[in-house]
Amino acid sequence: MLLATFLIQYERLHGVQSSGVLFIFWFLSVLCAIVPFRSKILKASSQDGIPDKLRFTSFYFYFGLILLELILCCLNEKPPLFSNVVTDPNPCPETTAGFLSTVTFWWFTSLAIKGYKMPLEAKDLWSLNQRDSSKTIVPKLLKEWEKEQTKVKSSEQNLTTKATYAKQQPSATNHVSGGAAEGKTSPEEVEVLLSNQKAAPHQPSFLRALIKAFGPYFLIGSGFKLLQDSITFVNPQLLRMLISFTKQEDAPVWWGYTLAFLMFFTAILQTLILHRHFQYCFVTGMNVRTALIGAIYRKSLVITNAAKRSSTVGEIVNLMSVDAQRFMDLTTFLNMLWSAPLQIMLALYFLWQNLGPSVLAGVAVMIMLIPFNAVIAMKTRAYQVEQMQHKDARIKLMNEILNGIKVLKLYAWENSFKEKVLDIRQKELIVLRKTAYLGALSTMAWTSAPFLVALTTFAVFVTVDEKNVLDAEKAFVSLSLFNILRFPLNMLPQVISSLVQASVSLKRIQNFLSHDELDPDSVDRKTSSELAVSVVNGKFTWAKEDEPVLDNINVMVPQGSLVAVVGHVGCGKSSLISALLGDMEKVEGEVSVRGSVAYVPQQAWIQNATLRDNILFGKSFNESKYRRVLDACALTPDLEVLPGGDMTEIGEKGINLSGGQRQRVSLARALYSDTEVYLLDDPLSAVDAHVSKHIFDNLIGPEGMLKGKTRILVTHGISFLPQVDNIVVMVEGRVSEMGSHQELLKQNGAFAEFLRNYALEDIVEEDEATDELIDDELFPDDVLSNHHTDMVDNEPTVNEAKKSFMRQISILSGDSENFRCRSVRRQSQKKHQEAQEKKKPQEVQKLIQAETAETGRVKSKVFLEYAKAVGLVLSVIICLLYGCQSAAAIGANIWLSQWTSDSLTNQTKENVNMRVGVYAALGITQGVLILVNCLLCRAYCMLRAAKLTHRNMLQGVLRAPQAFFESTPTGRLLNRFSKDVDAIDSHIPDNIDIWMRTFWYTLNVLLICSALTPMFLIVIAPLMVFYWWVQRFYVATSRQLKRLESVSRSPIYSHFSETITGSSVIRAYGRHTAFVLMSDMKVDENQKSYYPGIVSNRWLGVRIEFIGNCIVLFAALFAVLGKATLSPGLVGLSVSYALQVTMSLNWMVRMTSDLENNIVAVERVKEYSETKTEAPWEVEEKKPPPEWPTQGNVEFNEYSVRYREGLDLVLRNITLSVKGGEKIGIVGRTGAGKSSMTLCLFRLLEAAGGEITIDGVKISEIGLHDLRSKLTIIPQEPVLFSGTLRMNLDPFEKYSDDDVWKALEHSHLHKFVSNQPAKLELECSEGGENLSVGQRQLVCLARALLRKTRILVLDEATAAIDLETDDLIQSTIRTQFEDCTVFTIAHRLNTIMDYTRVLVLDKGQIAEFDTPTNLISKRGIFYGMAKDAGLAQ
Repeated sequence: MLLATFLIQYERLHGVQSSGVLFIFWFLSVLCAIVPFRSKILKASSQDGIPDKLRFTSFYFYFGLILLELILCCLNEKPPLFSNVVTDPNPCPETTAGFLSTVTFWWFTSLAIKGYKMPLEAKDLWSLNQRDSSKTIVPKLLKEWEKEQTKVKSSEQNLTTKATYAKQQPSATNHVSGGAAEGKTSPEEVEVLLSNQKAAPHQPSFLRALIKAFGPYFLIGSGFKLLQDSITFVNPQLLRMLISFTKQEDAPVWWGYTLAFLMFFTAILQTLILHRHFQYCFVTGMNVRTALIGAIYRKSLVITNAAKRSSTVGEIVNLMSVDAQRFMDLTTFLNMLWSAPLQIMLALYFLWQNLGPSVLAGVAVMIMLIPFNAVIAMKTRAYQVEQMQHKDARIKLMNEILNGIKVLKLYAWENSFKEKVLDIRQKELIVLRKTAYLGALSTMAWTSAPFLVALTTFAVFVTVDEKNVLDAEKAFVSLSLFNILRFPLNMLPQVISSLVQASVSLKRIQNFLSHDELDPDSVDRKTSSELAVSVVNGKFTWAKEDEPVLDNINVMVPQGSLVAVVGHVGCGKSSLISALLGDMEKVEGEVSVRGSVAYVPQQAWIQNATLRDNILFGKSFNESKYRRVLDACALTPDLEVLPGGDMTEIGEKGINLSGGQRQRVSLARALYSDTEVYLLDDPLSAVDAHVSKHIFDNLIGPEGMLKGKTRILVTHGISFLPQVDNIVVMVEGRVSEMGSHQELLKQNGAFAEFLRNYALEDIVEEDEATDELIDDELFPDDVLSNHHTDMVDNEPTVNEAKKSFMRQISILSGDSENFRCRSVRRQSQKKHQEAQEKKKPQEVQKLIQAETAETGRVKSKVFLEYAKAVGLVLSVIICLLYGCQSAAAIGANIWLSQWTSDSLTNQTKENVNMRVGVYAALGITQGVLILVNCLLCRAYCMLRAAKLTHRNMLQGVLRAPQAFFESTPTGRLLNRFSKDVDAIDSHIPDNIDIWMRTFWYTLNVLLICSALTPMFLIVIAPLMVFYWWVQRFYVATSRQLKRLESVSRSPIYSHFSETITGSSVIRAYGRHTAFVLMSDMKVDENQKSYYPGIVSNRWLGVRIEFIGNCIVLFAALFAVLGKATLSPGLVGLSVSYALQVTMSLNWMVRMTSDLENNIVAVERVKEYSETKTEAPWEVEEKKPPPEWPTQGNVEFNEYSVRYREGLDLVLRNITLSVKGGEKIGIVGRTGAGKSSMTLCLFRLLEAAGGEITIDGVKISEIGLHDLRSKLTIIPQEPVLFSGTLRMNLDPFEKYSDDDVWKALEHSHLHKFVSNQPAKLELECSEGGENLSVGQRQLVCLARALLRKTRILVLDEATAAIDLETDDLIQSTIRTQFEDCTVFTIAHRLNTIMDYTRVLVLDKGQIAEFDTPTNLISKRGIFYGMAKDAGLAQ
């Protein structure tokens, strides 16, 4: 009592709100006081008076007081005044919950009720506990991991110093050495090093880091597990006492009741302890996942390019999703590793006491099963690894297909790629089938194991010695012990296999985290020299083992100068910029960059955020500066037409901006960041000449906003070169010349030659052009108008030269009329015009619809869908088989109880063989049924379902119209293809299997108990109601939590893949930490819905097991009550079954909810297999003749088109006819509908009115593939797929190698390809990253040359190409496609001046259509454009 008083005061001072120690103390006091309480009353009533009145009354006072204390102890105290102020809007009630509430998870009830009343939303969730958030957990792991790495490094350095006997040279690699030693000097020495390396193959151990970071917390859980294991064995002992109690005629009844209640209490204690243990394990698992994702994310920002090549984006995302998940699954079972053997030892000890040496027979059976299972586990592991590889490959391919879907559609290549995916999928399914066979075997082994053990043990026990009698006590106590054995034996192989999976994952993660990192010091940032940028004797390569890409580079850039870098395609211009950023391996030399850097990559990297956020990029918003930046980048007019102004949300990869807009946003970001050095990698290639001049003058040039800053500009445009301070000319990875424009012309080297070919005279009358610009400042209509710098000169002699020079100046404008952007523009105009129409403005702002999370119950029709995929008849048969299997098991046990009753009538001797025989037969039937069932169910039906659902989804996605891909982010589609398909492959069959087994099992138990003691039915009713009620609460809440969790998961991966693609930009701007924080926030957001999910399982477990414990209590009570009528065998049967039922009830609810959660995958996959499809690929009855089109006549008749329902027309009533072989140029302002015309030819847009006919065939009537395979387009953005170069040119393998080489020759890639060791088998990496953009464009040209169709469409196809190559390409097109109809969308008029006719579009209608000369003499729109371009006077 004194101790209690002290404790109360102590805990109050420490601010403990509710104390477990005190609660247990008061509870035990009350328990102990109950006995004297009863006996004192009995005594007083038997003796007429109370001898000691004082004692008597004081005892009852005392009893009342401790009872009061107990009740008070259950309630929670207010937090002390000195506690921290809680600022959290929605804190987790766990922190303030009392002892009882914590133990029974009562604090969760509020959320369960809320979730039951209405579907939960993200705002209802509690915020994450501080200790589980990324900002405390990730650093914890990283700290340990760094310790591990430094340990390994220091030990390696010792090795090196022993091994080296030449003098050590300072290492000059651009590397934080991830493995090998520092000073490698001579070859012998390297060999010595290698041999040493072999002796100590030291890799930092990631496992050790994990254990150090999360071990201690996890051990608390292990302590609980130990306690729970010990208590498990109390119940069989109590059962023994209960059975012997029923045998004794004269035992007092209260002893029976005491036993029943003791069973109840131990069971409850066991429940509470078990769930505390689980809580600790799951929280550890969750923390490990947070830490892993954080570590992988942080690493992916700093790995070298070589490392990036070995781990593609798809693989890294898999590391995050699948492998981190595996660790989570493992932590929950990890304790079984030591707990299972412990339980087995204890069980065997008690069994030995019970049955003597006969137990050894049973043990022998178990031991025999262990190698059998080990073999199965090993094989399963091998298959798992294989399946992961197939899955990685499949997701990687899907990722590319989704990124290049527009190209697939234009070329009608969907089938070739669909076949490729299905091939991989087929391999995956074969592996899954093998796994299923193994699974069926091991399931059979494990389900029959306890039975086989019991059979052998009992048979041996009875036959060894005549005196051995199998009575109820022995049989059922042994059975309940065998049942205890069953769990650890079942779990061990599972734990081992998940350990194995986790070790595979561990290795993958460890390898990734041990990748080499970019050396932050490879570029010296702190130089004090006058030069802003200098490279001395630089030699750079992309990966250590590759040839150097840049060799002997010497570049000096003084502070504040503007340097242009020029050269042919693939000569290393972009690589030079990468080297300055520190993205390449520095083999030798020194690089220094003074001050902060801004970087504009060649292909703009745009985040999925608002336009303003993309420009600010984490800087604070400053209105006037922001406006100036927008003006300089010519973005102001664009903002007027974007639906939400600068708050417009931009899709993934900037999907709803045109190419030119993306590039300008990228420039604006650089300009706003206000740094000292600007690295601009060809930022002007994607915009019109007019705009590029505006940008050069206002931004980059000597008078621009950046004057006084150091600028390095990679460019293909000659017109700006006179205005730059210095020019660096690159040839094949070396700097061939460097100097000002004048000097280089005087030197008469490569550069002068280059210029001479193009500009026969210098740029004249710059001023006029500038005046022109000023008049036009407000760019009428739209930003990217097609005015070209005015060149006044009209001597006919230099006309040719003038033409080619003109082409120079009108640097390509890849303003890809990427039609998404226009659809947005149209929408916005419509919004302004017709505000009165009841069009909700929100619809316009959000391009990407939020992912739908189904709410409410999973519809039974989803289950029906799945059953259909499996086969309805089969589904019914499978259900019945499960029932039979369960019946066989129970039959065996009833037979056992009959057998034990023999001992009462002394008939044991006669019937032994018959008893054993029938028992065996029933058990074996059960085993066979299980095997048949598993094979039928897992290896055949479920896989068939998996195959069908995946095929339908793939088909659905590939058949979806282009608009679908614009509004659906690839991350979401990939999630369906990886996560959801995985659920259908492996999780759902498992769930169904376990659910069916537990369901039949529970049903049978209840039947038996009721049959033996009919009174049981009275109790079953209320218990089942309670069960149903808890289960509904739980399932509603947990399902919604699961859905919230999976919806909040995709952003983690989308953000991640976005980061990897833009990692060089993020590093250049030094935004590393901000992105890490963003990722952490997304992970925390995800864990916020995961944590209540874990707790909901614990909450449910405690409540369901309470029901189970009640069943035990009542089974025991009724056994005590019906002691007279029941045989001990039946008592044993019903109570030992009741002890089992807790487990199966718990599993059943868990499986119900798991199944509901996973079956959602079927629903999500089905949603995409039923997307609205585009027109059929082939229409049999309307198939055009195979040689169609023969002439190539194209006619538009009253043709109109719009992008989506409810938007304005983009083309209005266009009527024109083109003869075969004509060359048509299409010009017009941006947004006039040029690209739309080409998309209509391919029917990526369907007509809103009118029709197009080609050679007399109406294109709207034939199949899409028939149409698209007869047309060829060279698209604006070159897309390549990973695979061989040959596959990229000819995926269907229709052409011979000679044809392919011929095409390469005409597209000027012959030299490049024949220099490659692999020739045509050259591997292109993801997205064609290992070719320069210009080379990719040439590959697209080669594709067109191979297909050689009658009609060719060029969409600004020569954007990223230097001028000479461009000329070659134009001549190739003129000669190779001489008799074809060619449509060219041109921003540079000179390319189309010799075309047959020119079509001028204006606002979606034909403004002019005639030969170029006639149009010029008409002096209309075209004349104005030509005049601006200096092609007319």
